[in-house]
Amino acid sequence: MAWSDFVDWLDENKVVLIAVTCSVAGAGATLLALRAWLQGPSCRSKARLDGKTVVITGANTGIGKETARDLAKRGARVVMLCRDLDKARLAAEEINKETGSTVGVYHLDLASLESIRSTAAALRDTEPQIHILINNAGVMMCPRWETKDGFEMQIGTNHLGHFLLTLLLLDQMKAAAPSRIVNVSSIAHTRTGVTAYSLHPGVVQTELGRHIHESVNSFIHWAFHFFGKFFFKTVVRGAQTTIYCAVDESLATQSGKYYSDCAEKTPHPNGLSDEDAKRLWDTSVQLVGLDQYSV
Repeated sequence: MAWSDFVDWLDENKVVLIAVTCSVAGAGATLLALRAWLQGPSCRSKARLDGKTVVITGANTGIGKETARDLAKRGARVVMLCRDLDKARLAAEEINKETGSTVGVYHLDLASLESIRSTAAALRDTEPQIHILINNAGVMMCPRWETKDGFEMQIGTNHLGHFLLTLLLLDQMKAAAPSRIVNVSSIAHTRTGVTAYSLHPGVVQTELGRHIHESVNSFIHWAFHFFGKFFFKTVVRGAQTTIYCAVDESLATQSGKYYSDCAEKTPHPNGLSDEDAKRLWDTSVQLVGLDQYSV
């Protein structure tokens, strides 16, 4: 096609071209607006944490790392409890350089009750007061693995591991009252000036989905990560509800509530049964060997 013919074609079809261009631009703007909406709100609290000690599990990557970074910026002394010490030390060094706050690192394997007890004992010697405990670490859709104590890996790590850790650190939290326990996608019972919160961080693009390819076919695995890069929350935005529960002043007198997108939400009705909660609690204390906490 000659240049003059091409110009004539453009002139004849300019209305169609304008409509197509506007449609494409509109679709693009809609997708960008949708992505921004899916990211959710940010924690607006400007609360400082100078002189406070914050303990976070799984803080070397993902929303745990971003939570540690944010709280360190607020002046907190952050203590990371991680399975991979090399990654944890690199993350701690990065956060220290960025914020100037001290960041401690301890080894913790939530799939081992022995490791949890050992770490808790070390923290009793070095951290007499813990103002905020954030139970953040977790696994999802892993193969049929078992913890070192014979529990299914997901319930052993996500629930029983954090359950034991929390109870073993409870005296230090009472010593720091008012203090807070923040459970990422979990539940806690507590008393005496220590408030507890559970939360859903949203669907976040983190390493939590690293085992998905072992549980689903390759196309679903590819689609999960491909679309996740656009539609899932970033780790920064995914950390916002955790940060909100840890610092927001309006929650100081609240406890036992469930949160998502920096706001209180109503949990599923199955999560509101006192009978089921007591049975879970009593079963958990028996499994981790802390019968003195039975209710």
